[in-house]
Amino acid sequence: MAKKRMTPSEALVETLVAEGVTDVFGLVGSAFMDALDLFPDAGIRFIPVAHEQAAAHAADGLARVTGRPQACIAQNGPGAANFVSAIAAAYWAHSPVVAITPETGSKGIGTGGFQELDQMPMFEKQTVYQVRVNRPDRMAELARRCFYRAKVELGPTHLNIPRDYFYGDIEQEIFATPTLGAGRPPRKDIEAAISLLKAADYPVIVSGAGVSQGDALDEIKALAEYLSAPVVNTYLHNDTFPYSHELGCGPIGYCGSKAAMRTIAKADVVLALGTRLGMFGLLPQYGITYWPEDAKLIQVDRDPKQWGLSKIPNLFSVADVKEYATELLRELQNVQPNLERNEERIADVAREKETWDKELEDWSSSTNKLMHPRRFLWELTRALPEDALVTTDVGNTCSIANGYLRFKGPRQHLAALTWGNCGFAYGCAMGAKIGKPDAPVFAIQGDGAWGISGLSEVMTAVREDIPVVAIVMNNHEWGAEKKNQIDFYGDRFVGVNLPDNPDFAKVAEAMGAQGFTVEDYRDVQDVVREAVASGKPCVINAVVEGGEKVLAEPFRRDALEMPTRYLDKYAHLSLE
Repeated sequence: MAKKRMTPSEALVETLVAEGVTDVFGLVGSAFMDALDLFPDAGIRFIPVAHEQAAAHAADGLARVTGRPQACIAQNGPGAANFVSAIAAAYWAHSPVVAITPETGSKGIGTGGFQELDQMPMFEKQTVYQVRVNRPDRMAELARRCFYRAKVELGPTHLNIPRDYFYGDIEQEIFATPTLGAGRPPRKDIEAAISLLKAADYPVIVSGAGVSQGDALDEIKALAEYLSAPVVNTYLHNDTFPYSHELGCGPIGYCGSKAAMRTIAKADVVLALGTRLGMFGLLPQYGITYWPEDAKLIQVDRDPKQWGLSKIPNLFSVADVKEYATELLRELQNVQPNLERNEERIADVAREKETWDKELEDWSSSTNKLMHPRRFLWELTRALPEDALVTTDVGNTCSIANGYLRFKGPRQHLAALTWGNCGFAYGCAMGAKIGKPDAPVFAIQGDGAWGISGLSEVMTAVREDIPVVAIVMNNHEWGAEKKNQIDFYGDRFVGVNLPDNPDFAKVAEAMGAQGFTVEDYRDVQDVVREAVASGKPCVINAVVEGGEKVLAEPFRRDALEMPTRYLDKYAHLSLE
């Protein structure tokens, strides 16, 4: 590959092109304007958002649905700082986002100039790799490395560029970096796993994010069917195995499936594929302590750092889950070529699902004039097209959706996960829609989270013609925190009520989107179908019941204690 004369801006943009980037999210700024000027002729669409946090969330959503690194760019200082929370969300989702942040010019670093901030420490703990361009003639090299590390380590990277380094006269080579898999599992690991599975009376598979990210769903289905092993999804990864499958049990974790929890509680061997087994998805729910502590645990993840974070596995394999499942099945078939279907386990899964489905339907049967949130979700999920992608925010009403959302294929459920930052869903949905333009894309959030970013980003969707359907569950409160104040603080409500919300549908219409207000559960399915058919950005203002009677359990009862007050002026607040 011959070197060519170019500017650093050209080197950066040509590297983006070589890596297959066609869309970059950001907010225009003078620091990177020399590179921005090249975007149209490079075939790159710049998508300006209302706030940089949404840009990074959109890059995250696009990366999750395409499986390829995607980019966002911000002005130095305040713009870069607005990336921080969203890049943390991408980090915990193992999403390959490349955050490009110009900074103060190289001659002014450390002088406290306009919009100066030491940007490297801000991203240090939530990226898999970061680098400051230290010479203009290293622009392509270091940008290329950010894309390579994002692919290899499946996580966000950070490219920090002094703003004067976009200019100059350099010679560069431009080429794409390779995509490498995590590799095949060691044979001894496969043999050890077979030994444990052969001795199992009730094996259960835990299907994690790596199954979706690794496009391994078909391989997991084949393995589960051969073993007659029930499959549970990890928390907020409902797209990693279909509930409609005879062995699918739904998600464990907060507001998940009781069928999944009761099923995994019976396991004597757990095969956890593509998951770090995050603690938030293992905590007791509905009064069920479901993790089978005495079961043998086989854990498979491409990242060796995931060993022992929450559970100590009997066997840990560093491998690509697609390769692992393929090889494990092949060797099982060699060892047990005529393994019969276990009709008893399959029937047991059917019984657990029937019981759970009936209970969920009973919970969702309210005919109150003001919609119960569960009734709304029941109607909503029955109107979702089979190929729909759904992003979910964080909060009480959004989390309840975990028990309702069911998907056929991978990369359909995009959640805020353990970073849990409000305002995630809409930005992520915009990126997902760009990545999958033919699929209906929904963003579910509560009214509090909607106010953080979704409300303003409707303008972005309209301007850029990104037909996302926003579902705003409007209960006039911060539900998760209100539940804490109900359970631990004697119904003393501080900062949780949102009594004067605007009409979100009318606000959306003022921005150029379509707006719908739904108050009657009987109208939900028709409104959802109309929104999808419109092909336009839509906001569905779903007015639902709030308060103690409808809120779900708190995320973690162990995270708070009943208040103790020693000073006389606060003594009446003590609930001990």
